[in-house]
Amino acid sequence: MAKVPSAVVAAGGLVGGYGVARWTKKRQLGGAVLAVAGAAAARQWRERAGGPAAGALTAAYVVAFAGSHPLAKKVGAWPAVFGVAGVAGVASWVVADRRG
Repeated sequence: MAKVPSAVVAAGGLVGGYGVARWTKKRQLGGAVLAVAGAAAARQWRERAGGPAAGALTAAYVVAFAGSHPLAKKVGAWPAVFGVAGVAGVASWVVADRRG
């Protein structure tokens, strides 16, 4: 069975976390989606690219989440979430996924 690329897990966690929080009106539930996807992606990053790369990508994931908030004030919520998810996904692919 093929594994889901970590880029998809990371980007999906950011988009899915926001979507769940928005549609359920329960921020904690969205945060849980974000955290579970982040942990799954971090595990894949560690396996595929090693500890230091996994640490850097995990930091980038958290920065993407945090950065989406001020960006949303400028471009809107969904464009901000899709933008940071794209950046996190590309970073994940470049560092961890494209190798294998």
